Amino acid sequence: MKIATFNVNSIRSRITTVSNWLAKNRPDVLCLQETKVQDQDFPVAEITAAGYEVIFRGEKSYNGVAILSKAKPTHVLFGLDDGQSPDETRLISARFGPVQVVNTYVPQGRDIENEMYQYKLKWFERLREWFDRHFTPRTLLVWVGDLNVAPEAKDIHNADQQANHVCYHQDVRQAFERTKTWGFVDVFRKYHPEGGQYTFFDYRTANAVKRKMGWRVDHILATPPLANKSRDSYIDLAPRLNLQASDHTVLVAEFEV
Repeated sequence: MKIATFNVNSIRSRITTVSNWLAKNRPDVLCLQETKVQDQDFPVAEITAAGYEVIFRGEKSYNGVAILSKAKPTHVLFGLDDGQSPDETRLISARFGPVQVVNTYVPQGRDIENEMYQYKLKWFERLREWFDRHFTPRTLLVWVGDLNVAPEAKDIHNADQQANHVCYHQDVRQAFERTKTWGFVDVFRKYHPEGGQYTFFDYRTANAVKRKMGWRVDHILATPPLANKSRDSYIDLAPRLNLQASDHTVLVAEFEV
């Protein structure tokens, strides 16, 4: 089972990139974030023409998540059902055979002095509680998406300059770690313990990909029973090198299920 994640930074701007990637790679599941489109305007026809089912929640010019899949999804969930803001455009989950896929677009946080940063820290806490309500670490579960956190110094090309960045500040790394310890294995790191591999390259940095000036903020994490069935994980840089590319690229993991 091949599962991939990609922050498209506008699905309508990147639909050709997505369609071409699907045709070439044929994943079983592709999770998208930051689709930036209202549900009525989502390009469903292009996705179905590529041979994929699709479920989604989005809003105009902001947020948005989707799951594209070869098989019809079941056990579909949207948002954090804890009585607070559900954030349905930031979380979508579905089951495919024995595997539950959870796709999240974690708040970026803006600035460590901004209230959105505190919202981000709380969001990780709420997510851990959501996992507790719906699943156990024994579930065949994969958590993917743009998590807007670089867990370690080797996940950033210049970590020594980023101590106060909302995606690397010690508080957000600790918040992420607490959620991860619910019962997740970093599947990419299982196969690539080395640094220097990134999923995000800022538009403002010229030739960022070639200069290896990036961040690893997109992740595929799995519960131990599923991580044990993993066979590979890798970053595909090709979509980031396209004309009019997203600032993120595709992360893939493969499982024997």
